[in-house]
Amino acid sequence: MTCLNSGGSEELNILLRREGMDELSDAQITKFETYLDLLLKWNQRMNLTAVRDRIGILTRHFVECIACARALPHGLETVLDFGSGAGLPGVPIAICRPEITVTLAESQAKKAGFLNEAVRVLHLRAGVFTGRAETINTAFDCVTLRAVDKMDDAVRCASSLISGRGYLAVMTTTRAVEEVTLTAGNRFKWDVPITLPGSDLGVVLFGSLK
Repeated sequence: MTCLNSGGSEELNILLRREGMDELSDAQITKFETYLDLLLKWNQRMNLTAVRDRIGILTRHFVECIACARALPHGLETVLDFGSGAGLPGVPIAICRPEITVTLAESQAKKAGFLNEAVRVLHLRAGVFTGRAETINTAFDCVTLRAVDKMDDAVRCASSLISGRGYLAVMTTTRAVEEVTLTAGNRFKWDVPITLPGSDLGVVLFGSLK
């Protein structure tokens, strides 16, 4: 059995293989390595994520967000990462799904500064909106939510930013599924929650506008 002591770019692909997921391309791995280095560096100065070690970020954040990115419906052109924080899942979506234009919305200026640096260094097809996501005057094909404050309020606001028959993608837990669906209201049709890798409770919940 391969261990995680091999270091370098192989670590993330080892974790993906363990979860039965397809490996990333060399170009994608390089971007994730650079993103990880940025997270570790900036996390020394500000609270981007409570998970501060390399393997923890790979297992707790990257694998989950890669699974979410790959589960997004085909045909999406725009995605809003609502309350992006450290860029999760927005940055992994931009890396794994380069055909999608991603907007990273973050109200805290320091975190938005990190996101701008990540977009610049990684050459992502993405932009940063510094401000509260609910003040955006644009609708998106999909809005993602993960670990945001006041989830009920965020779900209500995010629901108003979806265009046409677009999607709401909520990374949450099985315990919160009922609350999320009730908060979003009867405008959505909900798919069966997709279990996130490496977690007993974590799911990504997709709702499409009727």
